[in-house]
Amino acid sequence: MVVATSTRNPQPLVRSLTPTSVPEQVAKEIRRSILSGELRPGQTFSLREISGQLGVSFIPVREALRELEAQGLVVTRPGKSAMVAPLSHDDLHGIYRLRRQLEPEIAGRACKSLSDADLRRLDACVAMFGDESLDLDDIYQAHHAFHYELLRPAATAWDLRVLDGLWHAAERYVRLAFSGREAEPDEHERRGQVHADILTVVRTRNMKKVSAATRQHLDDNEQIALRALDPIAP
Repeated sequence: MVVATSTRNPQPLVRSLTPTSVPEQVAKEIRRSILSGELRPGQTFSLREISGQLGVSFIPVREALRELEAQGLVVTRPGKSAMVAPLSHDDLHGIYRLRRQLEPEIAGRACKSLSDADLRRLDACVAMFGDESLDLDDIYQAHHAFHYELLRPAATAWDLRVLDGLWHAAERYVRLAFSGREAEPDEHERRGQVHADILTVVRTRNMKKVSAATRQHLDDNEQIALRALDPIAP
């Protein structure tokens, strides 16, 4: 894991990997540290430090950083250093602008093809949102799975590649937006209800209504993220 250079007795920010680590595992661990806030926006770190802490060579770290840079999570620098991408209003608007161009239309088409098994998987994701025994990483994994399963029947491989990057980029902002709500006693129930309402519309198989519900969900989350971002980003 990456540590701030000003720390006198640095504590690792990423967890150790097994000797069989691969670039995807390295990317997953660095991504986890960024999304959890252990690696802060704007924080710089060296490839040497990460390589040493994860027990891998420079090569998988470089490959992992290329993937994370494509997702808008890091900025690579000349030499052997990188920086966690800052949070900004422009990036937030750009992420949601692209999501609105893709997700409502795909969701509208997908609702016609969702099988009973697909709907059960979506129900299971919704149930996880309300499970107070789960930690935030589990909740956001369920959130990712919900949107993936909702769109998958009508999405091409390229749609899913692009959306996966946008979802990872958006997650930092979504976590920021909802982090202050975790202590509220009804937050788990509220989060589950929002997605249960979307699923109710999906079951109508009405393309226009599903597209509109998906767009409204994206609009609402962007506005919540904007309110959380205003005090800390230009």
